[in-house]
Amino acid sequence: MDYTAAVITVSDKGARGEREDTSGPALAELLKENGYQVAYTAMVPDEIDDIRRELLLCADEKDIWLVLTTGGTGFAPRDVTPEATEGVIEKHVPGIPEAMRAASMAITPMGCLSRETAGIRGGTLIVNLPGSKKASTENFSAVVKPLRHGLEILRGVSHDCGEHHHHHGEGSAHG
Repeated sequence: MDYTAAVITVSDKGARGEREDTSGPALAELLKENGYQVAYTAMVPDEIDDIRRELLLCADEKDIWLVLTTGGTGFAPRDVTPEATEGVIEKHVPGIPEAMRAASMAITPMGCLSRETAGIRGGTLIVNLPGSKKASTENFSAVVKPLRHGLEILRGVSHDCGEHHHHHGEGSAHG
């Protein structure tokens, strides 16, 4: 069973070739280490339409299981990744960014300023991550196990068929 994933880096400078993307490749590596097949990566500027186009491509056309975005989640006027994500998701999954912010807050009080969102479109889970390599990998690591379980339920491959919610141990459903 291929757990497919995509990484979309949102960065004006990166899209113009003015800055090397370190967070995207680091996330792709983490995904591979956790059993995902990285089926698609992209780099877009901080433009709502460009971000939405990539998210729709991954969810609707490529049918990718997990889409991670990195960048565009702060307070700067051009940071619009959460807004682009909100525009395409059908269901919110607030617990994911809550868990990531809690993990960030344990490291720095600035963690409360992150605006990441997460949600479901069809069979695809979209999760925003911060733009820095350190913060994005820390945030993803904080939720990697529950994400996998959520995807199994979303895709109907969970060993408990998604009907029972008493399964909290490190059982076979977690690989």
